[in-house]
Amino acid sequence: MRPGVLTVGAVRAAALLLGLAALGATLHDGLDQPGNALAFGALVALGELARRGAAPGEREPAPLAAAGALAYALLGESAGSPTSHGVLQTVAVVTAAGLAGSVPRLARGRGPGPDHLARRVLTVGFAALCFQPLHTSGAVARHLGEGPPYALFLGLLLVLTALCDAVLAALLLRARTGFPYGSLLRDELRALLGIGSAVCATGAVMALGVAAAGLWALPVLAVPLLLTQVSYRRYEAVRTVNRQTIASLARATEVAGCTPPGHAHRVAALSAAVGRELGLSGAELTVLEHAALMHDIGQLSLVDPVEGGATALLPAEEQRRIALLGGEVVRRTGVPPAVAVIVERQADPYREQPLPARIVRTVNAYDDLTGVAADAGRGTGVGGGPGAALDALERLRLGTARDHHPDVVEGLARVLARGGAAGMTPVLPG
Repeated sequence: MRPGVLTVGAVRAAALLLGLAALGATLHDGLDQPGNALAFGALVALGELARRGAAPGEREPAPLAAAGALAYALLGESAGSPTSHGVLQTVAVVTAAGLAGSVPRLARGRGPGPDHLARRVLTVGFAALCFQPLHTSGAVARHLGEGPPYALFLGLLLVLTALCDAVLAALLLRARTGFPYGSLLRDELRALLGIGSAVCATGAVMALGVAAAGLWALPVLAVPLLLTQVSYRRYEAVRTVNRQTIASLARATEVAGCTPPGHAHRVAALSAAVGRELGLSGAELTVLEHAALMHDIGQLSLVDPVEGGATALLPAEEQRRIALLGGEVVRRTGVPPAVAVIVERQADPYREQPLPARIVRTVNAYDDLTGVAADAGRGTGVGGGPGAALDALERLRLGTARDHHPDVVEGLARVLARGGAAGMTPVLPG
């Protein structure tokens, strides 16, 4: 069994055991302060209902549900009266409310995945374990009181909880994809600076607000996060339109017969995987993917199309001319200038290229070489498949003196050995 499968299984098993233990203990002992449990459970369920399903590979935020769960885990008082719900009841209420709020989307086949649920259970359990025993024993009240030190203590616990969630998320992604853990963790930490910070801040304010004013503070404090969620949806809609526009421009070369069908999307998917393998993350990967989609757009300016669209087989000067033409076209589309830079520098000697341009050049050459092998073998029973991929990798390795950076070629080989991008055939390292 692969280590990744064991890691995912261990995380899910830990979350399942914690959730079952919490639900069992709560059912056995009954709810302590049921009004608080009902109010926070309703808030978590509402947050899950308001969640929008994300596209594959994208984040699916539920800021209201996350903030409500953290606030319940760190709740020490309600309208001046001490709370005593403890760790297990916190986990039980959050788990039950999260599942209840996910039922409509589960019925449509768009519910949260097991990894998301496992992270929610474990992070809420971590926050409650850090706070509830100290609160119940009176240590928090004795040493911190109710002033700014108490608020700072809650903030510190929320930061630790957010870090715990980021570590878990990166660990699960590493187990599933095999990408370097460092770049995945950097992505998760960057996300904390955005909507993650709003969730943590609102969770702390909710806990403090309910402690001072009671449960009436919850709906008032929930409004900003609902507005944040609406804004995030609009932002994602704009990003989707931008991606669709770039994808349409990329397809122009296929419609014009300049490149084989699916070439741009294969290069983009594999470039993103290699970029991950080599440590790129966040905005760098977005720029890389957009440049890979549009890397052949310079062929639209040619009088005579390149046979089969395989620019990797052209002389170096002709590759350079097409790349410069492509960069000029990209600059006129309104795409960020960084994308145009990668497109126009993809044919430079690799020692002069930025890393994204090196990746696009090598992945484009790989797809061109495997496509040529498949065309040569069509009807003869040879060409294409793992054999063509190994031949293409060998040719790329032979070109590491000038054309292809050795680290990029080996990164590509590792990605292909794990199955490459979605839909690709795994290739044994050769």
